[in-house]
Amino acid sequence: MALVANRRSVMTLFSAHDCVRCHRVRIILAEKDIAVDVVNLGPDELPEDLSDLNPYNEVPTLVDRDLALYGTHVITEYLDERFPHPPLMPVDPVSRAAARLALYRVERDWYEGLDAVNQASGSGLTKARKILRESLVSSAEIFELKPYFLSDEFSIVDCAIAPVMWRLPAVGIDLTALPQAIQEYADRVCKRESFQVSLTEAERELRL
Repeated sequence: MALVANRRSVMTLFSAHDCVRCHRVRIILAEKDIAVDVVNLGPDELPEDLSDLNPYNEVPTLVDRDLALYGTHVITEYLDERFPHPPLMPVDPVSRAAARLALYRVERDWYEGLDAVNQASGSGLTKARKILRESLVSSAEIFELKPYFLSDEFSIVDCAIAPVMWRLPAVGIDLTALPQAIQEYADRVCKRESFQVSLTEAERELRL
């Protein structure tokens, strides 16, 4: 499979079947109804020449004609600016900064927490689950404030949080044991049409 960026006339996302960061990008693509060729790859299926587009040879990697992007936050902000409707980032600088800070916290606390759970075993797994669960519970009051995370409208922050919520039962964290506000939020975002469209078969099987 040739991955030469300037030979692709259709936007292409190199993704993985069950990757929380790739899922985040796929939700934004679905939310904005962007025409894209999604190439979902298994852990042992990364083409060698992906490194021609991404020096880290990893997914997600987005190719838009002669532009190749990597880094989840870079890709997601590019998509929001390139396809401004519906907007997923706030317009004013203060609110945009708040959204970026929320994304930073989600990545540091929940993405890395989820990574830790997936990589742990034995007593380390129990500890990793406890840390992630407590981090979520400590944010319960924020989930109570508005229908979406710190917002009345679905935003780029929700695109980051929703894949985490979907994966919690699969990593041994019972959603029904979390505060009601978190349960309702998870149900709300995971029922969105864009979220359902974004799911791969592997991700659907996480809830079977």
